[in-house]
Amino acid sequence: VLILCNPHNPVGRVWTAAELEQVAEICRRHEVFVIADEIHGDFALPPHRFVPYLSIAEDENAAACLSPAKTFSISGMVDAITVIPNETYRRQFHEFAHRYQINKVNVFASVATETAYREGGEWLDALLGYIQGNVDFIREHLQRNDTGVALIEPEGTFLAWLDFRGLGLEVKALEKFLARDAQIALAQGYWFGREGAGFARMTIGCPRATLRSALDNLTAAIKKLG
Repeated sequence: VLILCNPHNPVGRVWTAAELEQVAEICRRHEVFVIADEIHGDFALPPHRFVPYLSIAEDENAAACLSPAKTFSISGMVDAITVIPNETYRRQFHEFAHRYQINKVNVFASVATETAYREGGEWLDALLGYIQGNVDFIREHLQRNDTGVALIEPEGTFLAWLDFRGLGLEVKALEKFLARDAQIALAQGYWFGREGAGFARMTIGCPRATLRSALDNLTAAIKKLG
């Protein structure tokens, strides 16, 4: 089984059709079932375009999971949607969900999901514009203040992948520095695997004033490092 994060969390890559075709071909050749986690699919930042994995895969050896929860900030109300083209796998999934009673959907979730997708387009466009503005703000702030921290440009999601390796801090020292000195709570890169050492993930789906406060704290703490 391959769990494919599309778009990618935490680095914000939006996979192209050509890349997904390569994944599909490799998985088909080796009989690997693909579960595409596409909960960030609505957050592709222009000019990048989200390509659903099931629109690429030619066989039925795959499933996709999506939800309006993050897009429309209704996580406390709705459940996820699982799309399983293969009838046999779909029946097995239904049997499993029924056995463990995880197939219950409340009426509020159904109404919220339909309303969000039918009427939320204009709001989503404005949201994506605001997130892109936050990305631009982070980049300009880090460059203007010569922090030694680099932004890995996101192609999607509402997450910023920041490169702190220029500070020369070991993994645990960086974690302590961010929490104690900069007073910001970031998801540490090493949580996502050893390749993430020296990086951290910042959630930027927030008011710009909140983002400014966090970056000001970070800049002040870095200056004290000498």
